Amino acid sequence: MTLPVAILAGGLATRLRPVTATIPKALVPVRGEPFAFHQLRLLAHNGFKRAIFLTGYLGEMVTEAVGDGSAFGMEVSYVADGPVLLGTGGALARALPALGPQFAVIYGDSWLEFDYRAAINHFERDGRPALMTVFRNEGSWDTSNVLLQDGEILAYSKANRTPAMQHIDYGFSLFRQDVLRDVPTDRPTDLATVFEALAATGQLAGYEVHQRFYEVGSFAGLADLEAHLGKESP
Repeated sequence: MTLPVAILAGGLATRLRPVTATIPKALVPVRGEPFAFHQLRLLAHNGFKRAIFLTGYLGEMVTEAVGDGSAFGMEVSYVADGPVLLGTGGALARALPALGPQFAVIYGDSWLEFDYRAAINHFERDGRPALMTVFRNEGSWDTSNVLLQDGEILAYSKANRTPAMQHIDYGFSLFRQDVLRDVPTDRPTDLATVFEALAATGQLAGYEVHQRFYEVGSFAGLADLEAHLGKESP
C-alpha cells in the first residue's frame, strides 16, 4: 500500500479513566498487549507500509512503546500536537507535510476488519477530495450520524442528527491534502466539523462497509473487542 495512514491518537480518553490517567489510549492493554500493537499488525496485514501517529496526551509514551515500527512490519513516525491539544482535525492539518498529497486516516481506538484496498480503489475512482467509510448502524453500537442514499453521503453531523440517519462513521477515511489546508493548526478543531462541511458541499464520497466495527474508546468497547479477538484465537 503506497498511501500512508495517519493514526489519530492524541485525545485524553476520559471514558477510560482511571486506566488512562497514566497511559494514553493507544497503549491500553488488549489481550496482554498495547492496543496500538494489534492495530499496527492489522494495518500491516492489510498492506499498509507507513503509519504516522498523531499524538497529544502522553504521546511520548506511544513513541517509546512503538518505536520505528519495524517490530510490526511498518515504518512508523510521529507528529505531536505540541503544548495545545489540537483535536482530530487540527492534528491532521498540522501533520500535512508528513502525510503527502493523499493519505488514509484511522482513529487510534478503532479495530476495523474490512477490505481497505476496496475503499481506496473507490476513493481513487471517485475523484472527490475525501471519502468516509460508513456502516449501517441503526443506533446499534452508537448514535447514527450519516444520511446515506443511493451510495451518496447527503449529510453528516454529530450535533444535528435526524431519524433518517441510519449509518455511522465507520472510522476509516481518505483525504487529498488540499482539502485540509485551511484547517487551523493553533487551536482545537474536530474532524467532524470538516466532514460536515464536506458532506454539505458534495465533496465527501461514501463507501459502505458491512463488517461491524470494534473500538477501545470505552470499557464496554474494550471488553467487546477482547471477546472478539478471543474467539479468533486458536
